[in-house]
Amino acid sequence: MKAARLTLICHALTPAQKVGRFSSADEHILPMAEWPAPLNANTGVLTAPECRAHETCAGLGASAVVEPALADCDLGAWQGLALKQLQAEQPQALAQWLQDPHCAPHGGESIAQLCQRVAAWLEAFDTPGEWLAVTHPLVMRAAMVHVLGCPLAAFALIDVPALSRVHLSRAGKWRLRLV
Repeated sequence: MKAARLTLICHALTPAQKVGRFSSADEHILPMAEWPAPLNANTGVLTAPECRAHETCAGLGASAVVEPALADCDLGAWQGLALKQLQAEQPQALAQWLQDPHCAPHGGESIAQLCQRVAAWLEAFDTPGEWLAVTHPLVMRAAMVHVLGCPLAAFALIDVPALSRVHLSRAGKWRLRLV
């Protein structure tokens, strides 16, 4: 059985991330002086559908296939809002969302639903070879929770900075791969 090696990479820094605001679907990345090394020509590239993921692919010198399962968490009415604004205007709803992965006071997707979506995609992904998937911090958290078999409470304990990578490999079962 030939293994699939999947590297999840977080999109480049956005203005929203820089100021503590939830991104919107059309959020662009900030200009970068230097990008990571170009990809191996044999690497398959997947991307989330949002603009910031596409721009990151372009910065990496890659053309990619859009994978809807890599989309950012749907934060409903909170998209584009600053955390400070939510703390001031909806403190109970924000606290509930941060503590209960099954709730979605914003009217969008709960963390539990996001984790289920990402887990289903990972379990269906069985194409051997080298793969890179450009996605979002919350999606990468969900992938790590699934691969490591962590409780949903672990989701909030994972930090995913811009352009960080998570290496996974699969030969029957997903494993976290340190490089």
